[in-house]
Amino acid sequence: MQFKQCVYLCLIILFLPMAGFSQDTVIPLWPNGAPGFENRRNEPEQAKDYWVKNIHNPSLTVFSPPKDKVNGAAVVVSPGGGHRLLVYTAEGVDPAKYLNNLGVTVFVLKYRLGRDSASPYKIDVHAKQDGYRAMRLVRSMATRYGLDTNRIGMMGFSAGGEVVDMVAYGEGKGDEKAADPVDRLNARPAFLIQIYPGPLYIPDKLPDDAPPAFLLAANDDACCSPSVVKLLQRYREAKIPVELHLYTQGDHGFNMGYRSKLKTISSWPQRMADWLEDNNYLHPAPVKKMKLH
Repeated sequence: MQFKQCVYLCLIILFLPMAGFSQDTVIPLWPNGAPGFENRRNEPEQAKDYWVKNIHNPSLTVFSPPKDKVNGAAVVVSPGGGHRLLVYTAEGVDPAKYLNNLGVTVFVLKYRLGRDSASPYKIDVHAKQDGYRAMRLVRSMATRYGLDTNRIGMMGFSAGGEVVDMVAYGEGKGDEKAADPVDRLNARPAFLIQIYPGPLYIPDKLPDDAPPAFLLAANDDACCSPSVVKLLQRYREAKIPVELHLYTQGDHGFNMGYRSKLKTISSWPQRMADWLEDNNYLHPAPVKKMKLH
């Protein structure tokens, strides 16, 4: 094989994994830094292997689907990590790639970590603030990314699911008098995908406008199988649509199931795709035809 042909083949192999999705850009939640912590926005994050921590400038990383698949749906993905770090690759990038292949535009959230070493942040204040801002910011960029504002959801893993709970079941309405137009927007997600969500911030009663939810965990997950069972009960009491998958085995932190030898766990993302399809989140609402008299 000639040298030029070899180089060309190597380039093709290098870029093949990127063909199905596009990581566009990183967008800070606040242009000048998080409120009250603006002076820390330039502190570098720490990252190694699968994780990211030391987050002082919370942000969204955009993953756009192939142009021939894009359908206007969007998901804000909130990775887990016990509020000490973010399992960014397996619970951020991997779900983004999977959802991109379904035509969904994905925004992976890096939120501030209340249990990171020497952290000045509180989970129920700053992580919550980041979750709200993320939803509002995505809604503000709907035209830029071709999004249907009625099909913007949130997805959480473990501790990231606690961030989702705070946003989804809290006060979603924006502040009409806010100086920043983004803060005037509604933060309520249209739907939720909760994968072994943590136990914190599940309300005793769901608000009437709580989003429909897809819940999934393993029964032998001592931490977070009780969370999905509790959420299921709340949804049934509120008579809001919900779907639960509770597998016998899998424990905690199986991510997208790619490393699992269990058939149920390795194939769980297809259950999510089926739910998104069955509930019309992957398709624009049909345009009503005007009757001609």
